[in-house]
Amino acid sequence: MLPIKLSNSNSNFLTFLFVILFFCSSSFGEEKTVDIWDKKNDKKSEENKKKDTPKEEPKIDISKINQSKKEQIQISDSQNENPPVKLVGLYDPGKNDLSLEMWSGTNGELIRDSIKRIEKIKLSKFSEEIFLNTILTYSYPPKKNLSEKEFLKLKTNWLIKNNKIEVIENFLNNNLEFDGKSKLIKFLVDFYISSSNLSEGCKKADFINKEIKDNYLEKFRIYCLILNKKKEEALLNFDLLREEGRSDKFFDDKILFLLGMKEKPNNKISDKNLLNFYLSSVTIEGFKYEPTKKTDKNIWKYLVASNLIVIDELVDPETIKNYEVAANEGTFEKEKIFEIYMSIPFNITQLINASTIHQSLEGYEGRALIYQKILLSDNTENKLKLLFLLKDLFEKEKLGNIFKESLSNTLKSMDPDDIPEEYKKIVKRSIIVEKNNELGKIKYDDKILHRSKAIKIFTEDDPNKEKVNKDFLSSYKKIKRNKKYFFSIKDIILLETLASDGIEIPKDLSVNNLSKDLTVPSSMGALVQNGEIGLFMLKLVEIIGSDEIKNLDPETLYFINNLLNKGKIKKVRNQILNLTLPLRV
Repeated sequence: MLPIKLSNSNSNFLTFLFVILFFCSSSFGEEKTVDIWDKKNDKKSEENKKKDTPKEEPKIDISKINQSKKEQIQISDSQNENPPVKLVGLYDPGKNDLSLEMWSGTNGELIRDSIKRIEKIKLSKFSEEIFLNTILTYSYPPKKNLSEKEFLKLKTNWLIKNNKIEVIENFLNNNLEFDGKSKLIKFLVDFYISSSNLSEGCKKADFINKEIKDNYLEKFRIYCLILNKKKEEALLNFDLLREEGRSDKFFDDKILFLLGMKEKPNNKISDKNLLNFYLSSVTIEGFKYEPTKKTDKNIWKYLVASNLIVIDELVDPETIKNYEVAANEGTFEKEKIFEIYMSIPFNITQLINASTIHQSLEGYEGRALIYQKILLSDNTENKLKLLFLLKDLFEKEKLGNIFKESLSNTLKSMDPDDIPEEYKKIVKRSIIVEKNNELGKIKYDDKILHRSKAIKIFTEDDPNKEKVNKDFLSSYKKIKRNKKYFFSIKDIILLETLASDGIEIPKDLSVNNLSKDLTVPSSMGALVQNGEIGLFMLKLVEIIGSDEIKNLDPETLYFINNLLNKGKIKKVRNQILNLTLPLRV
């Protein structure tokens, strides 16, 4: 019986223990449940608060990128199941009063067409600044007829075409993975190779990471490792490239020689790409190469930068012509063309009768003869005649860019009093005027509204509105007493700007009445109204184009300012007004 009794005791004990454990676990479970529901209630409370508060534009912390290159800016909408959008750009939307949604509602075809038109314009400094700020602002891509990939390609292609080295480097530093990254890196690499600045070019190889599978860039990085005396690492990368079948015989030959694993390289010159050409030049003893019209521009630049073109030895007419074409396109130094001209021998008879004999000579020889004659001429009138003759000869062969700067410098060196009256206009047109980008000090004039102290509303970064209002009223009182005062378009521009920024306009001054005859293009007005700010800014770039902003006519200035006010794009507006309204000394 004893064994059975003990068994029952154990059973009772286990039952008792189970009951205790059950209640304990229930107690713990209840505590946990309470905590969860408390958090849910808090979350609901927070969500209700969010609903009651106005929706704000998502803020972009660009510093996040700079602090850690392991992260990419992502913006997600918790209300839908779409994957996070990776934003690629340089500028926070708030920098220029733009927005994340500035492209979202726009037909992509219109954006593409506008950018293509802009590509054909030689933009003024101001237009270019607006364009760059617009396309490189962090924003969502268009939702219709333009993929994110193509949109980005349009932007990066423009940067490459316009040689925006600094912008490209900033772009690469601030964005991790994106379509077309390897193309931008390759452009930078080629830029520094063509400048014969390999140390800087090799620094750009740091942008190449393991995610990028680009044969050209990986080959360049291998060369850089050799250049920086990291041969073991270079060999490791080289072997891997060969194992993957991504190398070639030409590259293998050059690298094996540079690694010291081959006594003598092949003397073959390859101009298939700039890297091949560069490797040819540094591995072949007594390297010589004669460029042609078909030679890549970067190779031309490298030849010049590395002093691999010997002018004294030039005798072949076709080669000289090729050099002229290259100089006109900016890939060969223009001054070198005149050195070539000086090396061409002429007899005394040819020089005396240069004005007529040049007609019977080969194109470049005729230009060389006239150039030498100019240097020998000491009569101002004769010199001017020859200068403009040479200008015409260059332009006849579509080589006008070669002589523009040289002509301007020669004309500048002349005494204006010695220039005959019949030449003064053409001389003035031919002199290149260097633009002074420094703004003068503002001179206020309270007798003219758009030059009064009221313009501080846009000339100062953080204007005191009370002070501006006081200055405006003071100026208006003076103007009001002048019965002959005429409100100009620029005055109206200022009045609309003041009203837009919260300055109260006197009741007896009707801005609508003053502006009734001024028009605003309905198509551009619709863009602002519909929130298509990105396309609106591109249209603005098209309108300003190659013009300096200060040269815009008042009517154009008016509707631009009117729409910028309506779009609340104040920072761009202030830039424009700062350049157009004040009197500066």
